Amino acid sequence: MNTKILLVVFAFLCACKVTANEKIYVNLEVTTHILMPENIKMVDISTPKVIGNQCADNIVRIKPFQEVDSTNTCTYAENELLGTLTLIGERRIAQYDIVYTLTPQMAASIYRVPYSETQSYINPEVTMPMAEMARYAWAVYGSNRKYNQVVSKAHGMKAVVNNIYSIGDYFFMDYSLQNKTKIAYDIEELRVKLADKKETKATNSQTIELTPVYSLNHVKKFKKHYRNVLVLPKLTFPEDKVLRLEISENQISGRVITLVIEYEDILNADGFDANLMKHTPYYPYYYISD
Repeated sequence: MNTKILLVVFAFLCACKVTANEKIYVNLEVTTHILMPENIKMVDISTPKVIGNQCADNIVRIKPFQEVDSTNTCTYAENELLGTLTLIGERRIAQYDIVYTLTPQMAASIYRVPYSETQSYINPEVTMPMAEMARYAWAVYGSNRKYNQVVSKAHGMKAVVNNIYSIGDYFFMDYSLQNKTKIAYDIEELRVKLADKKETKATNSQTIELTPVYSLNHVKKFKKHYRNVLVLPKLTFPEDKVLRLEISENQISGRVITLVIEYEDILNADGFDANLMKHTPYYPYYYISD
């Protein structure tokens, strides 16, 4: 993986020789946080004059390096080029000249990398960057409900599948929970299983547990209403199997509610309408939290 990325960097650096890089201004009194529009796979800083680290999946922080001495004076000049910063995302690369400014107010404390300042590269290991997946999930979350047939009721709870979208190599499953009791629901876990349609003895049943690649809503407790979008790798399965979404409660009572999605529901998954993305920002919150 690292070898592939290094080859990509080399090719990108060669291409960048014919075009000028965008500039990010820094100052010793300011820590500059750079936000990529997708998760960062590798960071390359070409000079010891700039120090930094990756502090989040899509954020790098940098600062000019200064050796500690008795005078504690700045040795950098105005508009001095300190070096080059290269950010390699899941499918896009950005490169910047890091330039010093003597005025702290002119230095960027937060720099958001727009897509227009990145270049794409082929990464066979990533079919959809996480930020793009988040944008689709938010668009699905804001869309109107289209499904009616996948509904489950138990223990004063109601679970509903609102939409199933097929986007690229993934299924986006939009579902809601409604709590009709006066007791708040504490979500302990969500499990997704491919199971036999007809329940048989445990020794004969074949159940495969699936791991979602993304979940929009990380809220663990709600009183009345809850909605989430799960992303699963695209799959097909025989008609004698069903996809089960099991939501269990973190209580002694342990209320469990299950949504059963049949093969026909998967086949009827909607293709995504690109118009839903028009009002979705490029920098969404990656998930819903408390």
